[in-house]
Amino acid sequence: MKQIEIEKLRIIEYPDPRLRRVCKPVETFDPWLQRLVERMLKLMHGSDGIGLAAPQVGVLRRLFVCSVTGDPKDDQVFINPRLTDFIGQAEGEEGCLSLPEIRVTVRRPAACTIHACDVTGKPFELAGEGLFARCWQHEADHLDGRMIIDYMSEADKIANRRNLRYLESKHGGRAAAL
Repeated sequence: MKQIEIEKLRIIEYPDPRLRRVCKPVETFDPWLQRLVERMLKLMHGSDGIGLAAPQVGVLRRLFVCSVTGDPKDDQVFINPRLTDFIGQAEGEEGCLSLPEIRVTVRRPAACTIHACDVTGKPFELAGEGLFARCWQHEADHLDGRMIIDYMSEADKIANRRNLRYLESKHGGRAAAL
C-alpha cells in the first residue's frame, strides 16, 4: 500500500470496479495510515460529505472516516469496523460521494454499536442512533462492496436512471444491470 501516493488520491465514482470489491483488514498502524486518514478527511470535507470509505479513494482496506455535523472537530475514524446490536428500523434518504446527484431511500436499523480501532490501533466501541448509525452502516457497506443503488426501489430506479446512465457513460462503462 505504501506505493500509493496519498496526495494524488481522489474520490472515485460509480461504476469504478473498485467500489464493488470487498476490502481487506488494516494490519499496519503507521504514519502512512495517518496520512491516508488525513487525506480522506480533507476530501470528505472538501466535497461536503459526512462520510468517506477507503474504497471510495481506491484503497481497498477496511476503514472509513465520518463527521455527521460536517465540523472537523467532530471527525471520527473507524479502522476495521464491525457493527453489532442493531435496533429498530428507519427509512431515510441517502446520497453518496461516489454517486453524485443520486438519492435513494434506504431502510436500515435505527441504532447500532460499532467496534473499531483508532488510527493508532487502539480498539474502541460506540453506540449510535439516527444519522450516526445510518452513516456508519452506509460506510461499512462500502467496505463490503455494497452501495446505495443496491437498495433502490423501482421508483428510485426510475428517478435516478438518467444520472446513473450519465455516470456510466462518463466513466466509459456500464455496471451490472439494476
